[in-house]
Amino acid sequence: MFFLIQYNRELGELEKLISFPDYQRHKAEDVRLELEMEHKRRGIEREVVLLEALDEAALRRTHRRYFANLAELADPSSRSPR
Repeated sequence: MFFLIQYNRELGELEKLISFPDYQRHKAEDVRLELEMEHKRRGIEREVVLLEALDEAALRRTHRRYFANLAELADPSSRSPR
């Protein structure tokens, strides 16, 4: 699966999460590009990434910073076991 993430670094908040099945990779890439271009036109600073993972649970483990708040990221006890 592919996951498109829009993240507001300034606020430390996930704003958008869209999943695409493997066969829609090109559509996911097009959506990412359109989103980035729209932000650029409007002068909006956002991180927009397209990531691949087995499922959302795996994505949340491997890219935790998009889903956890700053307090959770700073607390080592909140990390999931490997």
